[in-house]
Amino acid sequence: MAENTTEVAVGAGVLALAVGFLIYAGQATGFAGGASDTYYLTASFRSAEGVSVGSDVRLAGVKVGTVTDLELNKQSYRAEAKLTLEGDVVLPDDTAALIASEGLLGGSFVELVPGGSMFEFEDGQVIADTQGAVSLINLMLKFVTGNGSAE
Repeated sequence: MAENTTEVAVGAGVLALAVGFLIYAGQATGFAGGASDTYYLTASFRSAEGVSVGSDVRLAGVKVGTVTDLELNKQSYRAEAKLTLEGDVVLPDDTAALIASEGLLGGSFVELVPGGSMFEFEDGQVIADTQGAVSLINLMLKFVTGNGSAE
């Protein structure tokens, strides 16, 4: 009978740990249940190299959202990124979006640079001012071969 009680206690502990992990994972990924206060913006990049679904969207170095969709626009041949932002982050409608790198070996993220407009973005609008990823390999090749240098 003591073995049965121990098995039930261990099983309950494992089950509680699994439920706790699911709750933590839901909060960490933004998939928490209930109504969430978020809104969406779309940005079109010439190159979205290094950015993927789940990448951070940052404002002044602070995470304020995530990239929730990334696909190729077959008419313009540009990468269309859908950004999900926290609802309490209010951005002017002339905000710029650029793809930045965390360093030479770090990943990439979308950096938001607010403008000075008096009008604010609304859910579903498009960020007009974007700058794609800069390829470090291409920059090094230009430096080594001398192409594109100022004379």
